[in-house]
Amino acid sequence: MANETDIWRPGSFTKNFSWGKPSAGLSELHEIIRLGFTNEMKDVPREEFRGRVRSSGRPDYIPINFFLFNKTVDGVNLLCADELVFQALNYSHSPRFDKLALFAFILSLAGRWTGARAEQRRPALWANAYVKEHIAGILNWQTKLVSADDIENFVKGDPRYRAETTRKLATNLNYLFIGGRLSEMDSARIERWWVDCLFLALDRIVEDRLLDRKATSPSDYGRHLERYGFMELTGKATLEKKLAIKHLVNLYDACGGRSRFSEKATKERTGMLLPDIQFFVANDPRPRGAVHMTNPRILKSIPPACAMLAKYAGFDDLSPDDLEEFDLEEFVKRKTQAALNRLKKENIEPSMTAEQLMKLMRGE
Repeated sequence: MANETDIWRPGSFTKNFSWGKPSAGLSELHEIIRLGFTNEMKDVPREEFRGRVRSSGRPDYIPINFFLFNKTVDGVNLLCADELVFQALNYSHSPRFDKLALFAFILSLAGRWTGARAEQRRPALWANAYVKEHIAGILNWQTKLVSADDIENFVKGDPRYRAETTRKLATNLNYLFIGGRLSEMDSARIERWWVDCLFLALDRIVEDRLLDRKATSPSDYGRHLERYGFMELTGKATLEKKLAIKHLVNLYDACGGRSRFSEKATKERTGMLLPDIQFFVANDPRPRGAVHMTNPRILKSIPPACAMLAKYAGFDDLSPDDLEEFDLEEFVKRKTQAALNRLKKENIEPSMTAEQLMKLMRGE
């Protein structure tokens, strides 16, 4: 991990984005990822990605240097297929993608490639510090106070920032904050984008440590999330989120980390963890849902081959259609009614209906 006090050099971030109006969100990045990976969930050579993007007339430096993760294998520079790519390839552009992509940017773990400068491994530390130290630390996630002027004042007064211009960086970052829906990231409740961010954070942290030939034990996942400021970078810290991290870390570990995107690796892991169960994958290639019954807000889209591993981790499995149509209140009501029905079958007469229990839980 690069030192947090490294000099901040914005590099190509001060150039024009050419990504359209902020109201379109980060749809251009979404399309660039799909184009560069040719809709295949596997690592792609960096130069092939650049060639595909450039042939479409789109800029490639910002996506590959700030949003995606780079590594070199056998002399070939690769861009990793991780959670950000998984969401881009499997779902249409949405506000959920925008927030995940913004998190990828402010997490600022871009990896390493041939010819890269040392500071490019964490290319947006100034944005990372602005969110952790200023938005979370001082503003308490009052995002209405965020502006290009506020960003400029932050970097201009910090000795870590070393660049000729501050204004262009400030306006570009504010553009990203608008397009990436920073104002919607201040929620105290768990939302699906937040769950996706946790998986992406672990993907990037583990890969970044591998660059230094450091393995990461699953028992240390929570500690590394804390070390990189995951909670500070993803909205207001709450007890609900802290409790959810343990369940999600278990799910991430059960599914095999980034190897969850390989059906072969997932089959091998299923055989190791569930030796008495025959491995199978549903014919539907769409992602399935993994929901934790202690809190159905803990809902994660996963590759279909991971369904049995999700159950091993204590999650319920949702079909692709159920995942797409998931309604939290209806889901809780259905599960509550099922529990009441089980009690009745055991000749235990409940004193409340499902509707009454729902009202009680809502505080009505």
